[in-house]
Amino acid sequence: MARGGAFVVGQVLLLFLIGLSGARSGRRGSVLGLALMLAGGALGLRGGRNLTPLPEPLPGGHLVTGGAYSVVRHPIYAALLLAAVGWGVYRGSGVALGWTAALGVLFHFKADHEEAALLGRFPEYAAYRARVRRFIPGLY
Repeated sequence: MARGGAFVVGQVLLLFLIGLSGARSGRRGSVLGLALMLAGGALGLRGGRNLTPLPEPLPGGHLVTGGAYSVVRHPIYAALLLAAVGWGVYRGSGVALGWTAALGVLFHFKADHEEAALLGRFPEYAAYRARVRRFIPGLY
């Protein structure tokens, strides 16, 4: 788990809990929730191919700063959070939204781990990090 496997295990568990708690809510149907899930899916698809579930750069990988990465440093994490918020809203599940908040905290620490590795491997990451926000354009 030295490469960040515990983050991946936590991520999978929280995504399962989000899905399960939303499914058990018994409510359906917010247009806003559906729109957020679709936006999360669209952002996730724009995340690129240089991906690994572990918070370590791939051997032979390269630093990506264009496309979705020009808007946020971690578009896959942002996409999962957006879709999870959408799911909680769509299903009217406060429990799913609570688990989504926990996922946001986990992604904060996973991104810290990942960014330390990226700084060590790509000196130009410091300038990129200074100009592009982590998960929410212009805010965070």
